[in-house]
This record gives sequence, C-alpha cells and structure tokens, in this order.
Amino acid sequence: MEKIREKLNNLKLEAESWQEKYEELKEQFKTLEQDNVEKENQIKSLTTKNQHLEEEVEKMETDLGEAKEMAGESHNLRSNNENYTKKNQQLEDELEESDAKLKETTEKLRETDLKAEQLERKVAALEEERDEWERKHEELTSKYDEAKKELDEIAASLENL
Repeated sequence: MEKIREKLNNLKLEAESWQEKYEELKEQFKTLEQDNVEKENQIKSLTTKNQHLEEEVEKMETDLGEAKEMAGESHNLRSNNENYTKKNQQLEDELEESDAKLKETTEKLRETDLKAEQLERKVAALEEERDEWERKHEELTSKYDEAKKELDEIAASLENL
C-alpha cells in the first residue's frame, strides 16, 4: 500500500515536472515567434531602406550626368564647373557610401534571412518536441488514472476485508 502511494506521489511529481517543462517550452516558443516577427519587420525595414538607397543612387547619377553636361556646354561657367566637380565628388563619395551601405544592408538581409530560416527550423523542432511532451503527458496521465483506479480497487478490497 505504501509502495503504491509512493508510486502515485512519484507519478504526480513526474507529471508536474513534465507540465513545468511544457510551460517552459511553450514560453520559449512564444519568445521565438516574437523574435521571428521582429526579424521579419527588420527585413521589411531593410528592404525599404535598400529601395530608398537605390532611388537615391539613381537620382545622384542623374544629377552627376546633368552636372557634366553643364560643364561641357559653357566655357563661362568654369566656376560653376568647379562647384559641380566638388558636388560630383561629394555625390561619388555618397554613392560609394551608399554602395557600401547597400552591400552591408544586403549582407545583413542575407544574414537575417538565414537567421529567420534557422528560427523557423528551431520553431518546427520545438513544436515537434512540444507534441512529444504532450503525448508523454497524456501517457503519464493515463498511467496515473490507471494507478489511481488500481489503488481505489485495492482500497475497496481492503475495506471489504
């Protein structure tokens, strides 16, 4: 009788342990889902930034072309030509910076995509693990119910004696 009680207590403790593990995994899953949403938002933001930088590069290239045309058209505009040359240099520097930023953004986007894929795989694995824990929990609950039924039958038998 004492062994059965011990066994029941052990099963209860084990069931509680599994329940705690389930809750921890559930919380981890929520955290991973939130991280995934944040990464997706970050990807969208970086994509928008990337498009803006590409538009800015096109605009700068257009401005550069116009500056070169104006310098070639007029000898009297040499001073303006110098200004445009400076502007051209600034635009090229900005273009180089924008190009570097674009490359960096593209790299970050790739990294973010990889991280998102890794997170998706991890979420899938955690979901599988959660399903396994739920199945084990159901098995333990079933075993607990059977043990309780046996204990009740033994208690009834002992009372009849």
